[in-house]
Amino acid sequence: MTCEITLFVNPTAGRGRGARAAQPAASALREAGFSVRTVLGENAEDALSRARAAVAAGTGALIAVGGDGMAGLALQAVAGTGTPLGLVAVGTGDDFARALGLPVRSPAAAGRLIADALKGGRLRDIDLGRVGDRWFGTVLASGFDSRVNDRGNRMRRPAGRLKYDLAMLAELAAFRPFPYRITFDDGAVHEVEATLVAVGNGSSYGGGMRICPGADLTDGLFDVTVVGDCSRRTLLRVFPAVYRGGHVDHPKVTVHRAAKVEIAAEGITGYADGEPLGALPLTARCVPAAVRVVGP
Repeated sequence: MTCEITLFVNPTAGRGRGARAAQPAASALREAGFSVRTVLGENAEDALSRARAAVAAGTGALIAVGGDGMAGLALQAVAGTGTPLGLVAVGTGDDFARALGLPVRSPAAAGRLIADALKGGRLRDIDLGRVGDRWFGTVLASGFDSRVNDRGNRMRRPAGRLKYDLAMLAELAAFRPFPYRITFDDGAVHEVEATLVAVGNGSSYGGGMRICPGADLTDGLFDVTVVGDCSRRTLLRVFPAVYRGGHVDHPKVTVHRAAKVEIAAEGITGYADGEPLGALPLTARCVPAAVRVVGP
């Protein structure tokens, strides 16, 4: 492995934590003997182009500094290439880093762990989800949760997580289940009224909500969590259990496992790794061993 590695930095992640985190992470990597160059970019498209150029030039690893959005962007550069991906997680949710067992909001510790893993060859291949040409590492969300994202993204104020808490309250006031058509790779078709459908390569989204608690990054399958036609009261009662994964025991919740799934519903946007994918219908495929990651 070359001793030159690339930091892929989002300076705006976590209200500026991305920019502040790059320096201690880079220092830890340099102290371990690595040569570090930094990739920024004028926008997401430019940054991705620069990251892909670094990968094509043979960088020893691409280290994303930021949140789940930055991790998701980095996946587009490294998936299928064999170039290792490391994460210095300093975003709001950081669910992909949690799934990989990496430190969260501790850039120096993350830098040291990544350096040790690269020097010791502690790399592993994990699955990714793919929708069209877009890769994702954690969860494809649709339904109530994606409507909350839609509303929160339209709100200018307040900033941070509070904006999405307020968006959730507003969506609860207008709450209704949605008619879904879900098609699995075995040909089974489910037409259901559902509050949400989550396609999990990883287990959590939203900063630790374990919506697909049984998801395994190495089994070649998605866990698809379907929350049925809950009332508002039932949803409020079940929601707190999502943080420990206990919601899957509720009779309104079913979990399916599949390597491919199509989800269709009118007026619903799909989000993956916290970023919009587009309107349903969407078809997701689980691609085994699609990316090499650095970590424990």
